[in-house]
Amino acid sequence: MDISSFNTGNTGFMLLATSLVMLMTPGLAFFYGGLVGRKNVLSIMMQSFVSMGITTVLWVTVGYSLCFSGDVGGIIGNLDMAFLRGITPEQAYSGDGRIPHLVFVAYQMMFAIITPALITGAFANRIRFTAYLIFLVVWQLFVYFPFVHMVWGGGMLQKWGVLDFAGGIVVHAIAGMAALASVFYVGKRQVDEHGPHSIPLVALGTGLLWFGWYGFNAGSELKVDSITALAFVNTDIAASFAAMTWLVIEWTLKKKPKFVGLLTGAVAGLATITPAAGFVTPTSAILIGVVAGIICYAAVALKNKLKWDDALDVWGVHGVGGIIGVIMLGLLATKGVNSGGANGLFYGNPVFFGKQMAAVVGASIYAFAFTYIMLIIINKLTPVRVKKEEEEEGVDEVLHGENAYL
Repeated sequence: MDISSFNTGNTGFMLLATSLVMLMTPGLAFFYGGLVGRKNVLSIMMQSFVSMGITTVLWVTVGYSLCFSGDVGGIIGNLDMAFLRGITPEQAYSGDGRIPHLVFVAYQMMFAIITPALITGAFANRIRFTAYLIFLVVWQLFVYFPFVHMVWGGGMLQKWGVLDFAGGIVVHAIAGMAALASVFYVGKRQVDEHGPHSIPLVALGTGLLWFGWYGFNAGSELKVDSITALAFVNTDIAASFAAMTWLVIEWTLKKKPKFVGLLTGAVAGLATITPAAGFVTPTSAILIGVVAGIICYAAVALKNKLKWDDALDVWGVHGVGGIIGVIMLGLLATKGVNSGGANGLFYGNPVFFGKQMAAVVGASIYAFAFTYIMLIIINKLTPVRVKKEEEEEGVDEVLHGENAYL
């Protein structure tokens, strides 16, 4: 393809969207870093940043090919594009956006980087770095890459008609359920931690995540058109309504407006709108935001009542948010705003709703089961969690020989 035939507007926008999604991983590091105690800041942040390195290596060598090249049984791709073989700078990504193939490769790579990093908040302060590195690679190979292929890469779920605009199933549901499995396997913290140690860091992280999420959702249209604008606006609407809903609930129950609650609610809204951003009306985005605030708050409250030690509420915010978002998409999707989408249950299509439900339930069960079994196997190779005395000292010093604060 002649380079001059690329759409420069779409290409420029997608490069920007790719950069925004990349920024979400440092944003997540700040968000998680502020929520933990002072002795464990660097460890949780490093788990996010190291994904930027390892996942890039994995993505370029085999990941992109396994997700988007060929099809093996509807579940995974092949290795025809391993090491980006056959992808040239002049080659366009197949689609009507007329963007370079390499831009699509980079954009999807940023999704691959942040997804396993989301899980780390569940086992904060407890997991060894070596075990995490193994976890990072194996989980992507056997959970993330297959679901990318099945939902976005021409696999069985895409062919079946399942929709996921920007990662309700592919990112949030499977990461959230993997987080819950990790909580059950790794066990509770043995040392009480007085966190969050820095609410300003949490706020900074939330701001970067919210900003980056426009690239995450609006960029998933892969070009600039009316759906891009719809996804952008819906993203902000859902985040804002979820943040205010969470704030009001917590204010009512605890008698004071909590800043961390406002920030957590915003992230819950962002996660929940993700699968539906380009398929629903702005009015539906309001409803999705309110539902996200209520249900994710209730999920976190349930987790606390059951004493599940999901340190940074990955399951309650990302897992439950992603699942609810897919369900709401099954209810509220309408071809009235996106002719390439579907009509949901409220628009007369119960079959589509059933497919969305089956897909998200199946994906959640698989992600939970595989992650739990994987951790058992990793623990036989190298200890997964730190000892109590190491937890008392703080994993920053024990594992990395560094401290965030003097």
